[in-house]
Amino acid sequence: MTGRREYDDSGQAFPIYITVVGGLLLLALAYFAVGQAAAIRNGAQTAADAAALAAALDTRDQLADQWKLDVRDPTKWQDIFHGEAAVAPSCWRAHQLADQNGAHAFCAPKGPLGYEVQVETNKSVGDSVVPGTESLHATATAKAVIRPLCTFDVPGEGADGKALPQLVCRDRDWDLDPDDLTDLPEPQDLFDVHLADPQAGDE
Repeated sequence: MTGRREYDDSGQAFPIYITVVGGLLLLALAYFAVGQAAAIRNGAQTAADAAALAAALDTRDQLADQWKLDVRDPTKWQDIFHGEAAVAPSCWRAHQLADQNGAHAFCAPKGPLGYEVQVETNKSVGDSVVPGTESLHATATAKAVIRPLCTFDVPGEGADGKALPQLVCRDRDWDLDPDDLTDLPEPQDLFDVHLADPQAGDE
């Protein structure tokens, strides 16, 4: 009798064991789906950050090049440092970087010295135990701003047309000689580029 009871008990436990194992497997698959979605979301944010920074860096370089062209005319410097110089839009760089990171971008200037980029991943989360993930694409938004690092005194009326004002930058003061302009600041000396909160106002 004892042996038969042990057999019956083990037979009854087997379906419970199968149910528990199946539940654990389903839970593991759900965690995997969540982890996969998180990884794709992180990839989307990386793509958005890179795209926004790329657009801002391109504009920064254009502004720095324009400053070098107009270095002998300090009356134009203020417009350049305020981002009001005539430079080409740089959203193409955002699109390029997003594509390289497996996403497509929607880019818009944010004021004269910033860009906001939203990206959507080309790859979906894929099939999983969570319904709807096969068509779910991750999105992310990033904002990059350009900040001028230098100040100077705008020449007043009657100022010497040849003399150039001192350019006071974050890491160095530049005494510019109009007759010897071989040593000029680099773009990173003139402007800083960094990510900012997309919800914040223009900086």
